[in-house]
Amino acid sequence: MRARAPASSANLGPGFDTLAIALDCHVQVEVEPAPSLRVHSEGEGAGLCDDASHLAVRVAAQILGHDRIVVTVRSQIPVSAGLGSSAALAAAAAAAAGADDPFAIAAAYDGHLENAAASVNGGLVAATTVQGRPTWAHLPLSDELAFVVIVPDRNLATAVARSVLPETLSRADATFNLGRMGLLLAGLADPAQLVAEATDDRIHQSARSALFPEAPALLAALLEAGASASCWSGAGPSLLGIATKHAAETVRTRAEGALAAAGVPGRVLVLRADRQGLTYGDEAELPT
Repeated sequence: MRARAPASSANLGPGFDTLAIALDCHVQVEVEPAPSLRVHSEGEGAGLCDDASHLAVRVAAQILGHDRIVVTVRSQIPVSAGLGSSAALAAAAAAAAGADDPFAIAAAYDGHLENAAASVNGGLVAATTVQGRPTWAHLPLSDELAFVVIVPDRNLATAVARSVLPETLSRADATFNLGRMGLLLAGLADPAQLVAEATDDRIHQSARSALFPEAPALLAALLEAGASASCWSGAGPSLLGIATKHAAETVRTRAEGALAAAGVPGRVLVLRADRQGLTYGDEAELPT
């Protein structure tokens, strides 16, 4: 069976570990029976671990109860870049292996409920654990928005990015984030209400800037280029500009200039929200 799952951008500033949006950049996984294990990967992350240690193999083998399979992975999602590549891969592998609940499996393997929920269900989601079970819900999202993603040519492991975070928060900081998240959700539903301050936070972004010192200037450059708001994408190092679809190409061009001026190798993508989430069979072809 073949399945495809979209990338995702999590946190979105104040929604730490709770909010994510699916983006139209995908990974496709195909699982077929075979006398023995074979693994083939193409695109982003190709050849990093084409063996039994590959996440797609581990997920599929758990579901099937054996590894007598051919696993083919074709990915457009940058690896270790804050775009939910592991959650998308786990979701697609689970679906391709015939899992009844790809969301639960992807959440368990990746550890990020919000990324898994976005990759499986598409759109803008909130996710959390309720009575020990991963739970998610769709949130309103305007079709007028596009997402400009700065993807630096550097990796930032999630474990490292989490290691710099504060252990506790003050009541003032918690209230600050809750207020900003309210503004953010209003702005994602209605771009006329989206303000730059909606993606401010006091949990993770400033702490992680020590790991990517150029980030604050690049986030400011996205705003100067015409984005309505900007934030880290997940644990980074990718950075997200939220813009109207009419402004997105201008934001991309100016962001490319800012990236070059900062001396940071990388690329800038313009993506739209993926509303489908997981797709199967013929519908799971990768867009060209």
